[in-house]
Amino acid sequence: MDSNIFIREYWKQVMEGDSIYLRSLKPGDEEKHLHLHMNNKHFFERYAMKRIENYYTLEFQKHLLEQFDYLKKQGTEYHFGIYTKDSNELIGTTELYQLFRGALQSAHIGYSVAKKYNGAGYASEACRLITTYAFTNLKLHRVEAGVMPRNKASIRVLEKNGYVKEGIARKNVRIQGIWEDHQILAIINPEDV
Repeated sequence: MDSNIFIREYWKQVMEGDSIYLRSLKPGDEEKHLHLHMNNKHFFERYAMKRIENYYTLEFQKHLLEQFDYLKKQGTEYHFGIYTKDSNELIGTTELYQLFRGALQSAHIGYSVAKKYNGAGYASEACRLITTYAFTNLKLHRVEAGVMPRNKASIRVLEKNGYVKEGIARKNVRIQGIWEDHQILAIINPEDV
């Protein structure tokens, strides 16, 4: 893991990388979050579950970010915005969810980066930062991802960060009304082998 990453704990949680930083999404970020999702609606929805009717409203986004804040306080999910260091623009999101303690000590990772920023390495850097956070701050043993096999770019992001293919979960996630296979990739905490 990269020792250059430094994590500050204060009213906002920040992880800094080379060209981006991650900050916990919180109430007050709903307008930027809505803008990101509205501008990338068709791009994001290719790989996302079907959105409910009012997803693209400020009211729903406010409720969603309040839920994110609550889940973070409960220690069950962690949602971050991906921001460019040069412009402080919200260009994507990343999260750890389905966090299990006890015998498992694991979580699932997710991420999305705005279409105009794809291919610039931001998703790879965000993946590296949040994986480090999972192992260093949360002391997890394993982080897992599920990716549709046709999403080659996302699989490359994970493999560049040390995630290993483990197999195909057949028809396990409903994406836009269709049950899709997912390539399962995972990484084990190198300090907890």
